[in-house]
Amino acid sequence: GFLAAALDSGGSQSPKSRALRGHIGLTQLVAELEAECRSRLRSAGAAVPEGFSASRPFRELRERGRLDPAVLRAAAELRQRGEDAPATPATPATPGTRSGGGGDGAWGMAGTCGFRACVLANAWLDDSGGRRAWAALRERLRRRFRPVLESCRVGAAKPDPGAFRRALSELGTPPQQVIVVEEHAESVAAARALGMAAVLARDTEATLRDLQEITGVQLLFGADVEAPPEPISPEELGHGYVQIRPGVQLHFVELGRGPALCLCHGFPESWLSWRFQLAPLARAGFRVMALEMKGYGDSSAPSDISEYSQEQICKDFITFLDKLGILQVILVGHDWGGAMAWNVALFYPERVRAVAVLNTPFRPPDPDCDVLERLGRIPEFDYQLYFQEPGVAEAELEKDIARTLKILIRSAAPEDRLPVPLDVRSVRQRGGLLVGLPEDPPESRLLPPAVLRYYVRQFRKSGFRGPLNWYRNLRENHEWALSARGRTIPLPALMVTAGKDPVLKPGLSKGMEKWIPRLQRGHIEGCGHWTQMERPSELNGIVLRWLRNLPPEENSRPNNSKL
Repeated sequence: GFLAAALDSGGSQSPKSRALRGHIGLTQLVAELEAECRSRLRSAGAAVPEGFSASRPFRELRERGRLDPAVLRAAAELRQRGEDAPATPATPATPGTRSGGGGDGAWGMAGTCGFRACVLANAWLDDSGGRRAWAALRERLRRRFRPVLESCRVGAAKPDPGAFRRALSELGTPPQQVIVVEEHAESVAAARALGMAAVLARDTEATLRDLQEITGVQLLFGADVEAPPEPISPEELGHGYVQIRPGVQLHFVELGRGPALCLCHGFPESWLSWRFQLAPLARAGFRVMALEMKGYGDSSAPSDISEYSQEQICKDFITFLDKLGILQVILVGHDWGGAMAWNVALFYPERVRAVAVLNTPFRPPDPDCDVLERLGRIPEFDYQLYFQEPGVAEAELEKDIARTLKILIRSAAPEDRLPVPLDVRSVRQRGGLLVGLPEDPPESRLLPPAVLRYYVRQFRKSGFRGPLNWYRNLRENHEWALSARGRTIPLPALMVTAGKDPVLKPGLSKGMEKWIPRLQRGHIEGCGHWTQMERPSELNGIVLRWLRNLPPEENSRPNNSKL
């Protein structure tokens, strides 16, 4: 049409071509296009329509911009399930995505090295008043595809072979190991001329079906199957270190801006267990921090057992907040991280805006019962008694860290079960937690290859002594809790139970409202112990709804201060 002709006027030096190569930005493109349109109208003896604006089509394009959920899910599945695949000439990846941020909205390029997906998009530099929308769109793309290459930064636009050569260079992959999925025949021809396999995209479903057949990875799902949230990887985040005191530092990652929200993991986990929660919570308007708990990975792992008492753990956490200048925090914890969250809310309520805990119930201590004797009467807690003798469980769990993690961290799904199930009962009688279990267990659905590698690397740094020491303060924790046995937790609170947790069963949370009067509840039936990894979409929905209904933050300045 008229606008397309004006955009392309001048061939390789047209406003569009120069913008796609990054020679001019969107603001200049619009100005040149408007001048060209007015010149053409005058030459044709036509009046310029009232209210004419060359920027309107670009605003409409930005508003129509979307990320196809089916393509995003396919990219996530390939990254999660395909990372152990060998890099061979037959290894393809996923297509890119339609983008409303610039250029022609073409399908991107997908290059792989073990199902590594990237996007090559014809796009201009958006320096307009609406540039924030493109920044947000690009950030979402970056979560699924690496790298995201834009023609305006590459200096060449498809179908120019130079654009594909730059993408190959970024991937570090020979053309024979790449499949390009394109919706324009000219780009398909250019990719094939360079030795790449290329598919002319039809519709999303047909394209994903072709890739599914080639890769062997399920990429098409029914409408009733909810797509998982976007996982995040260590290299995508800012990492911080806070020295609590000499010899003790805590490592954390963070994302987003807004009120502080801290995620605290359990045993034997990592901050990366929150990889499905970090981005959604940050998008909801929070400064999200995932703490690597003391004893794990890049946080300090002192050998002294007393360092891991709940009293000391909570004191360290308050120092962590102090040194970051955080007055109040929303705490979300799982397993031992949940126990810490309840204790911080109980002993330091002024520092907690709200508290949410997965799986771990709150119970005040019984002053008439020895905690270890009570555990001895509950078969499901026998593993905790096995953990008491320093050095014994460490030797077993550290012998083959990958095996340990693949046995312990599994979903409740039937297809993820081991041939011989893990039994936390009679552990001392068997002589070990992992005795009788496979030497080479199958991959866990919760620990895709890249995630497992990260976990193993972190546990090789810290070992299991620190994580196990959390269990070796049960009597000390009991005594500390007795000092607050008459207190309640009157803060906004959320308890999320999991129907198939074999140890922290939902029934253990019965009656918590007596001590936590503002408690709200969420429940995920059919979910095992590893809630945030096993059922992330459902959990995120529960937590985000709860967060939206929290009362507003209080004014941090005292109203009656005389200072």
